[in-house]
Amino acid sequence: MSATTLPTTAERKAATRTPGTSARIASIDALRGLVMFTMIFVNDLAGVSDRIVPPWMKHYHGKSGMTFVDLVFPAFLFIVGMSIPFALNSRLKQGAPTWQIGWHISLRTLSLLCLGILTVNGQPSTQNLGWSGALWATLMFLAAILAFCTISPPGRESASVARVRSFRLLSTALRLLGFAGLVYLVFAYRGRDGHRIISLSPFSIHTSWYGILGLIGWAYLVGSVVFLLTRGDRTALLGWIVLLMCLYPADKTGAFDGLWLARYVGIGEMWGAHAAITVAGILLATVLTTADRDAVWLRTRFALLFMLGFAAAAWLLTGLYGINKNEATPAWCLWACAITAAFWLGFYFISDVRPLSFIARPFSLAGQNVLLAYLLSDLVPSAIDFVGLDDWYGGLAAPNLACAVARSAGCAAVLLCLTAGLNRLGFRLRL
Repeated sequence: MSATTLPTTAERKAATRTPGTSARIASIDALRGLVMFTMIFVNDLAGVSDRIVPPWMKHYHGKSGMTFVDLVFPAFLFIVGMSIPFALNSRLKQGAPTWQIGWHISLRTLSLLCLGILTVNGQPSTQNLGWSGALWATLMFLAAILAFCTISPPGRESASVARVRSFRLLSTALRLLGFAGLVYLVFAYRGRDGHRIISLSPFSIHTSWYGILGLIGWAYLVGSVVFLLTRGDRTALLGWIVLLMCLYPADKTGAFDGLWLARYVGIGEMWGAHAAITVAGILLATVLTTADRDAVWLRTRFALLFMLGFAAAAWLLTGLYGINKNEATPAWCLWACAITAAFWLGFYFISDVRPLSFIARPFSLAGQNVLLAYLLSDLVPSAIDFVGLDDWYGGLAAPNLACAVARSAGCAAVLLCLTAGLNRLGFRLRL
């Protein structure tokens, strides 16, 4: 083996890491942190006038095409897939029965769906609610954060049993407070047209769609089931990607029109196209679960072939349905997989092979608790509205594009730093 292929210390650790380990993968965390930063940045920038922000910095509006903004959501789906083998293999290695793992997957999916439904109903009407709608939204996101929080003492490894137990009790108390707050806020909700989120007689849940978190929840469910069925077999995973992609044209040609399930979930988009992206992430992650002396070259070659294959498939399928995020077309899914894989490969070299901590570490820290960052990013606009600073905040981006970019980038950086700081204090979210 030549000198250029000798693995570093970090690479040797990564190469010998087994599928069941619970250790974090720096490259996946770094990629997740970059995507989270981009998501907060583009969401904040979306509120700026089109006269200031050019079209390429917002979602593509047209029949076929995409901007970098249209890659954020599928990148999350892809990263969810990359995380699944490590999370589920860890439970399998610990001897957890399949039914218990299935229960865990179901609870996580249900939690993401509930959070998604809460967010898509939007800010309630102050007039119909009887008190500030902005305050309701702020409290809702705070309650959601508390409902899924877990607090551990700094230096947990050396903390006494009594100290660990006290923090566990505090986490339980805050979770109960958060869930109670969510229940109250859900039933207090009144939309601008007077609708409620939940009606008991007759029972109904109001939602036009499942929200970003809900869509991630559906993709996570399908991806987890596929992984349990295949146990990481690459040929089987590739076959499942093709099968899930086939659900899209089947749906478009009316194959599921008479199915009752189609009334509640978009089979072609949510269970097909979105889930295929997640399974593609699982497929790429298999290169990190093998121990091999020549891991750097083997993983690089696999990632390059992965990117080339998905890009070629995307190019071949573009003429069929076009490239469209809102429609979740196959070409959009495949391009997103190829591009996200390319970013992961870059982070692999600067995080796992030859770590450049000054570049990778900030993103890795930011990527270790993205659900908290996501909820905080949704909380901020409501909080700004409630305290009456929305005009001031909007004015920061009003002069020109540079001011708008600086505001949005600053917002993303502050929220990710806050998330990383809370992580270091032992405050995390866990579904």
